[in-house]
Amino acid sequence: MTSDHKLGKEGERLASDYLQKNNFSILNKNWRYGKYGEIDIIANDINTSELVFIEVKSRSTSTDDAKELVTKKKQKQLYKLAKSYLYSNSNENRSCRFDVIAIRINNKGNKLEHIRNAFYL
Repeated sequence: MTSDHKLGKEGERLASDYLQKNNFSILNKNWRYGKYGEIDIIANDINTSELVFIEVKSRSTSTDDAKELVTKKKQKQLYKLAKSYLYSNSNENRSCRFDVIAIRINNKGNKLEHIRNAFYL
């Protein structure tokens, strides 16, 4: 396992812990649909009853670097995956949104930033 892969897995663990402490119920982690990719975390926001598709970006430098990695191409991929998830789970009419959790993990400590409604398509 590469150090980038370890950083990513640690970031996803930290994001899951954060979400569970903040009124989210985790429905799926690393949900894959064929060759189209994966959604890091799918959760229910208990406060709003929205289905939330969450992209986790972990870096050792800063959360700004992590946020910038959710490109338009990645957003379109996540949108297609979300549509597939909704269809395969008979939730086509469910209210949903896309969030990004950017995490800095380094020897100075961890920093987590949760961006709700990070993008729209």
